[in-house]
Amino acid sequence: MVRADLIITDGRVCTMDPGTPRAEAVAIAGDKIVAVGGNDEIGELAGPGTEQICADRHTVMPGIIDAHNHVRLGSNPEAVSLAGAASLEEIRTRIAAHLRAHPAIDWIEGEGWNYAAVPGGRPTASMIDEVCEGRPAWLFSYDVHTIWLNTEAIRRWAVSPSQPEVPFGTAELDPVTREPTGWIRDFATKGIHPRAEATLAGVLPGYHPHAQYRQLVSSLRAAAGFGITTVVEPQNGLDDLALFDRAREEGELRSRLIAAIFHPPDSPADLLTDIAAAAAAYSDDRLRAGPVKLYIDDVIEPHTAAMLAPYANAPGTGSLYWSPEEFAQLIIRLEELGLQAFVHATGDRGIRTVLDGVEAARSAHGPRDARHQIVHVECLDPADIPRFRELGVIACMQPRHCAPDLVAEWRANVGPARERYAWAMRSLADAGAALAFSSDWNVAEMNPMIGIYTALTRADLDGAGGWSAEQTLDLDTTLRAYTYGGAYANFAEGNRGALRAGMLADVIVLSDDLHQIPELRLPGTTVTHTIVGGEIVHRDE
Repeated sequence: MVRADLIITDGRVCTMDPGTPRAEAVAIAGDKIVAVGGNDEIGELAGPGTEQICADRHTVMPGIIDAHNHVRLGSNPEAVSLAGAASLEEIRTRIAAHLRAHPAIDWIEGEGWNYAAVPGGRPTASMIDEVCEGRPAWLFSYDVHTIWLNTEAIRRWAVSPSQPEVPFGTAELDPVTREPTGWIRDFATKGIHPRAEATLAGVLPGYHPHAQYRQLVSSLRAAAGFGITTVVEPQNGLDDLALFDRAREEGELRSRLIAAIFHPPDSPADLLTDIAAAAAAYSDDRLRAGPVKLYIDDVIEPHTAAMLAPYANAPGTGSLYWSPEEFAQLIIRLEELGLQAFVHATGDRGIRTVLDGVEAARSAHGPRDARHQIVHVECLDPADIPRFRELGVIACMQPRHCAPDLVAEWRANVGPARERYAWAMRSLADAGAALAFSSDWNVAEMNPMIGIYTALTRADLDGAGGWSAEQTLDLDTTLRAYTYGGAYANFAEGNRGALRAGMLADVIVLSDDLHQIPELRLPGTTVTHTIVGGEIVHRDE
């Protein structure tokens, strides 16, 4: 009989194993689960040196697999937080307070402002010039797709009518004066890019290599505290793998990590070959590389996502970063190299273009378990819902993104006619699509309990403003998308995402029984123990 190194007893164990969906206890030896069952059965595996955790009738479940979490960029602790600011005046007030607290700073770095807080949803330099007192300001939108610069920052970056393209994005020009407004779009595709990040590191304190590593470590520690045992870091250059190597060597890679490698449209011809080589070199259960991050469109709030019909409140339908023909050929090439696509798509035309590309690959290669992922899936045409299952495409979604306190501008841009299939989680689940849920930290809170709550309610954190209730999910479907769904999406369901003998011992214990508490208490539920490979990497004291 195998003696357990660690046993968890007296729990409400949600195994995610259809054969034994519920249990009371889990036994771990080394880095593997050796048994799941009743208290008495598991108790027999304890020996003199066995550590025991009493779950106190609370939920025990597989560790969270956060299928899209920007731990590398994380959140800058030196930046002014603009998250939750409901008005331009509040944004100005926070900047002023930040300057009073940090009078010696050169750059004002900020993050988290919402489009709905800015008049017209489009920021300008003049809105913040006075409060910045002559300092340059660099303010990230909450979705990290837009940068707000003031006049001094425009000057320092030499943005001009003749030079609207900067290393990290595209400057909007005033339609009358043709002068830069202070709005920089396309940051996610141009700024989260190795060349741009090297430029930013020489100017912005938050991009200095020491600051970047500090932010990575902070994010990894937070992930362990939130019960995240596998992180999918969605956008990296090949050089960024060294950061994860360092974290591993220094004992900071508490969670397992899968690094997607960015392939922008201007990539050199040999980048895909280099990504395939990196995938072969980084292939163990603790640190893996290989999914290929692509963008087919941008985001809906600034009217830059690709839509099938014009926006409800602006002309135009957005644009694609790749033509449909180019994108289809790219997916075919990825499959020839054995690589998986990880594609940002928010608009219904963008989503359809990705599905069409996968369909072209199926025509070229025949049936294949490729598990390409569409990330976000925000505005979905109903005709495309069954295609996810038919083509084996994973819907990698972020439930918190559809919370009413975040989507006012989004809903106004899309219009009521398309709202029914906004973040259509229930429709996709009912159609048999594979779902993998995530936080998209730091666009939204990393805490998966907030995402779980939002998937069940589509309400704000006070329980108000719920919308499109027909797209809410039940608890079991949601928990599966945060565990087994994330494992399946990343070809890891053979050793994680469920609790059964032989699986990696990635287990979490919660402070409540999720099936018994009111929905409003879900965001306050904490993780008392996070176990990765049999090691307790977080313990709530």
